[in-house]
Amino acid sequence: MKKYIKAPLSTRDAKELNAGDYVYITGTVYTARDAAHKRMYDALERGEKLPLDMENNIIYYMGPSPAREGRPIGSAGPTTASRMDKYAPALLDLGLKGMIGKGKRSNEVKDAIVRNGSVYFAAVGGAGALLAQSIKSSEVIAYDDLGTEAIRKLEVENFPVIVVIDAKGNDLYQSAIKEFCTL
Repeated sequence: MKKYIKAPLSTRDAKELNAGDYVYITGTVYTARDAAHKRMYDALERGEKLPLDMENNIIYYMGPSPAREGRPIGSAGPTTASRMDKYAPALLDLGLKGMIGKGKRSNEVKDAIVRNGSVYFAAVGGAGALLAQSIKSSEVIAYDDLGTEAIRKLEVENFPVIVVIDAKGNDLYQSAIKEFCTL
């Protein structure tokens, strides 16, 4: 099913999404990759405040290439989500409502998604230039010294993703394999 949602993402809207839904996101999405996640996790361990409030936000696991003239961002394809699995449950417990990446997630992340009524989306790997067309603005908001791994605030319009793990724990990667094996 095709759905259009606004970001930040409410718990109610997240719970209405189902694994396999094609979703178009409009609104504010943040980027963070490995190094930024480690810094945020370490800050939490020290009892420090994070550079952004997780409540109802979506984090895109992406580090962009440099922007061409006249564009807000360069190629903006997803990175492998499992590299953030160590950090994701803590951020989900702080209210993070969505994550965008590619690839499978750990059972700990799936449990945290269900516990918090959140969702994991996949963006198509290898389509970074196409995905960048949905990004209308990009601004570094934290950890500028990390370069492409800095945390960015993106304004997106109809950013295309697929629900992989929904708030009920349904996992498209698992169900698609089962369905394929029965064909």
